[in-house]
Amino acid sequence: MSPIEDHPLRYQLANELHARPFPALETPCHAAYLAIKQPHDAANRDRAADHAHLLDLLDRFGAQHPQPGATHYFGPIGRHKLKWESHTEFVTYTIFSNGVADRPFDPNAFDVFPEDWLEKAPGKRITSALVRMEQLREPGEDIVRRLNDWFVPESLACSSVLDDSAVMASDFRIDSAGHMRFALFVRPETGARRTGRIVQRLTEIETYKAMSMLGLPRAHALSARMGEIDPKLVSLVGGLTEVGHTPEHALQDLLAISAELENMTAQSSFRFGATGAYEAIVHQRIEVLRENRFEGRQTFREFMMRRFDPAMRTVKSTERRLENMTERAIRAGELLRTQVDVDRSAQNQRLLESMDKRADMQLRLQETVEGLSVVAISYYAVSLASYVAYPFAEPLGLSKGLLTAMLTPLVVLGVWLMIRRIRRGME
Repeated sequence: MSPIEDHPLRYQLANELHARPFPALETPCHAAYLAIKQPHDAANRDRAADHAHLLDLLDRFGAQHPQPGATHYFGPIGRHKLKWESHTEFVTYTIFSNGVADRPFDPNAFDVFPEDWLEKAPGKRITSALVRMEQLREPGEDIVRRLNDWFVPESLACSSVLDDSAVMASDFRIDSAGHMRFALFVRPETGARRTGRIVQRLTEIETYKAMSMLGLPRAHALSARMGEIDPKLVSLVGGLTEVGHTPEHALQDLLAISAELENMTAQSSFRFGATGAYEAIVHQRIEVLRENRFEGRQTFREFMMRRFDPAMRTVKSTERRLENMTERAIRAGELLRTQVDVDRSAQNQRLLESMDKRADMQLRLQETVEGLSVVAISYYAVSLASYVAYPFAEPLGLSKGLLTAMLTPLVVLGVWLMIRRIRRGME
C-alpha cells in the first residue's frame, strides 16, 4: 500500500475517461438512434425523469438497471444492445441490432422503441436517425448506385474514412418516417470496435449539428429586434450635439434601450455559447474521421462548409452585433450622464452664487440691525445712567442736560464695544 492518501475524487476522475466506451459492431447490422431534449431550460431539467424513462425501457425488456445517478449505460436489451447517455441538454438512445432489412432504412427498425414509451418521453425529439452498416463490396460502382437510390444526390455527402477502412454517406435530410439516414460500408478487415467508433462519430455529428442549429432561430429573432432598436440608438446619440435637447429625457430613453439589450444578452448568452461549443465538436468529430474523397462526392467537411458554417457565422455575427450595440449604448449612456453632471454642476454653481448674494445681503442687513440695536440700547442705557448721575449734578455745578450730553457718548461707545465683543465670540 502507498503511504500517501488518495484524493477522494481520484478514482472517479480516472474512471470517467473510460466511462463511455465505443460499441463493438459486427457487420452487417443496423442502429436506431434517438436524441431527446426539453424545449426550454434543458440544462436545468429534472434528470430523475430521464433516469426513470430509461428504467421504463429497460423493464420492458427485463434488462439490468444502471447505478443510481449514472449518466451512461451500455448493455443488452433482448436481442439488441442499448447505449444511453445523458448530456448537459439532452439524452441519447442508440439501439444496435444484428443484420439489415431487405428494405433500406426500413422505418420498422425504429419500432424497437415502444410507441407508448415514446409518448411519455420527458422532452421532445431533437433528432433521430437510422444507420445501416454493411460490408464494403467491390467494385465501388455498386455503392454509388445504391447511394443514388437511397439519398438525394444534390445533398449527398460521401467519403472514405480512417485510412479507407470504411465509406460513410448521408444527405442530412429527414425522410418520410421522420429520421435521418446514414449508410456505412465497412471493409471486411476493419475491426468491430473501429466500426463502433465510426457509428458513434456519425451520431455525434448529427446530434451536435442539430443542437448547434438551435442558435440560428434565436439569432434571426434578435436580428429583427436589433434592426428596430438600432435607429433609435443612432438617433439618441446623434441628438447629443443638438442645441436645446434635454439630457434627462434622452437618458431615460437610453436606459430603456440598454435594459432591453442587456435582457436580450442574458436570454441568448447560454444558447450562443452552447452553439459555439457544439459547432466545435461537430468539426472535431469530422476531423478525427480523416476523410478522403470517394467517387468525386463532396465530403462531410465540405457539406458542413457549404450548408452548416454559414448558419454558424450568422449566429456569431448576431452575437457580435448584440455585444457592439450594448457597448454603444453604454458609451452613449456615459456621455449623457456626463452632460447631466455638467448641467447639474452649472446649476449648483448658479445656486451657490445666489446663496453668496443672499448671504451678503443678510450681512448688510445684520450690520444695519446691529447699528439700530446700538442706538436703541444706548437710548435706554443713557436714560438709566442719567437717573443715576442726576444727584451729582448740583454739587458739580452742572445742569441735567449737560450731564446727559456728557454721558451719551460714553454709553454709546460702551454699548457698541459690548455688541462687537458678543458677535466676535459667536464667530
